[in-house]
Amino acid sequence: MNTRTSLRWCLAALLSGVALTLRAASAPPLTTTPVPAATSAAATASTTPAVAAPQTPLEAELAAVAAHVPGAKVADLRTTPIPGIYEFRQGAELVYLTADGRYGFAGDLYRLADRNNLSDARRRELRLDLLRSVPEASMVVFAPATTKYTITVFTDVDCAYCRELHKQIAEYNRLGVKVRYLFFPRSGPNTSSWSKAEQVWCSADRREALTEAKKGVALTAAVCNPNPIAEQYALGRAIGLTGTPGIVTESGELLPGYSPPDELVQELLQDKPRG
Repeated sequence: MNTRTSLRWCLAALLSGVALTLRAASAPPLTTTPVPAATSAAATASTTPAVAAPQTPLEAELAAVAAHVPGAKVADLRTTPIPGIYEFRQGAELVYLTADGRYGFAGDLYRLADRNNLSDARRRELRLDLLRSVPEASMVVFAPATTKYTITVFTDVDCAYCRELHKQIAEYNRLGVKVRYLFFPRSGPNTSSWSKAEQVWCSADRREALTEAKKGVALTAAVCNPNPIAEQYALGRAIGLTGTPGIVTESGELLPGYSPPDELVQELLQDKPRG
């Protein structure tokens, strides 16, 4: 699935969510048991909301847009350089909305003066924000003596190209590439790949366990709880991952799939933020 298709899916999901919310709003009210007057008064007094801080003009503008989109939060909206068009984000995916919430479209927004893809720059920024929520202690890291480049790789133990990448982990490290693994079992929860990811995490030596698992060796570690596999899987989906290995660079670019060490380093040499 390419970026444009992914954005169309994001818009479809948004519109589907709006429809579900509207249907829920039109459903018959639930029957409730009357509350005694004294109890009701006490409850009202104890649940009186605190006075909200005054909104800035921008906050008021975004709140007005959010009011037209069921389930939208002000924090998920921001203005764009086009008057009357607003960015709405879900994870690192973007759609654009009109102020009245009646129209939305998926696509890339360009600044024609310098042909800059503003949507791509924004996605990079959002991906990095999402990754900053994960400490390296929650990753399986293969680092060189001297790090020149850092990549975050969403991996599936059973993915053929993930295994090909890992076969060459020593060469990536030799070229100065630090590889930080997060788990993304593509088959989803309650599957063999998911269980293997949990076993790797629950092993005494996670690096060795991951290497063995990618060779097809059956692990003996018991699944432990809590473990971060579900959170990392959800993070991959929020970032817009559509396959593995999913490589996020230091600029936030999402590279689709495996690249041999020499080719990857050439891409990393050219990698830089855009915006």
